[in-house]
Amino acid sequence: MTEQFTTPGIESSNDDRLWALLAYIFTPVIPIIILLMEDKKNRPFLRAHNMQALILGVVLWVINFALSFILVGLCTSLLTIGLVIFYGLKAYRGEVFEIPVVTNLVRSQGWA
Repeated sequence: MTEQFTTPGIESSNDDRLWALLAYIFTPVIPIIILLMEDKKNRPFLRAHNMQALILGVVLWVINFALSFILVGLCTSLLTIGLVIFYGLKAYRGEVFEIPVVTNLVRSQGWA
């Protein structure tokens, strides 16, 4: 038996959940592609995840770039990969969740 995790008020199709998973794993490329697709960018579930994935991806790229000079780049890259896979799987399960600073920024700007 499989459990379905959903957030009340936001329905998601299998297609929406797959796009959200891809948006987190292949950030920032897939979120930009979703923004260019008219039929996808206005769906509530994708809208809740897309900008969050885009901002998270850009922040993680900047942190990885800065820390690669100080620390071993492999360690920070592995942490980044694990983090985006974790968030991608949560999105694929149909969950809408908050990423501490990123979600507040996205909501305050009116992007989600």
